Amino acid sequence: MTGHRTGPGPDGGPRVLVLGGTAQARQLAAALSTDPTARVVTSLAGRVARPRLPHGETRVGGFGGPDGLARWLRDERIGAVVDATHPFANRISTSAITACARTGTPLLVLRRPGWTAGPGDVWHRVPDLTAAAAALPTLGSRAMLTTGRQSLAAFAPLTGVFFLIRTVDPPQPPLPTDRVLLLDRGPYTVDGERALMRTHAIDVLVTKDSGGDETSAKLVAARELGLPVLMVDRAAAPSAPTVSDVESALTWLAELGAAAGAQPG
Repeated sequence: MTGHRTGPGPDGGPRVLVLGGTAQARQLAAALSTDPTARVVTSLAGRVARPRLPHGETRVGGFGGPDGLARWLRDERIGAVVDATHPFANRISTSAITACARTGTPLLVLRRPGWTAGPGDVWHRVPDLTAAAAALPTLGSRAMLTTGRQSLAAFAPLTGVFFLIRTVDPPQPPLPTDRVLLLDRGPYTVDGERALMRTHAIDVLVTKDSGGDETSAKLVAARELGLPVLMVDRAAAPSAPTVSDVESALTWLAELGAAAGAQPG
């Protein structure tokens, strides 16, 4: 854990836990840090070696499932949880729903909208990584793969396909045999993505429907080059109140604080 451990906020109120790792989570923590009465802690999974740290206190590492998270919420007197994790971080989102239900802690999901195909896009949507690996050989033989380092095992058995694999940190085997590994972190530019695809003669892009602007340049480049995109869909949305932008999350927290302050005692 980095930062310092703290108790309640300056006014004696409870703290806010932000389940982070995304640009929206960092934006939310930055906005809350400007409020002298607020106390926020951002939790990071610890899967990236050098994560972009948010404003305020941070906690790095897992909680030990929903039971561990529920204990932590009680011990740390957390008054509200905002799940601003990656849209494909299904495990922690499921744990948050269970833990918040057990402890009676209000939970909000802050989830950026997914991408939508536009004129000129040639997208092939699949429900999961297994389906993506099965469909890939029918769409191309030189793939740019941007699904994250923990998803590469699904593509490792494929032969006859070259992979340009881009991840933030070095991946662990199993990996596709015919590959070039590029370690890089967004945001990216359309010019850069177009040049990368041309240099490696890419004929198909494989990605997850992460949404957001930081990595959307590859979709524009693929459209301009006339390349098909194999898009892995998100799982079903968490069964919790959900907003798509930081401003709405701040409004929810403000209304929550006002309601709590109006309660007797």
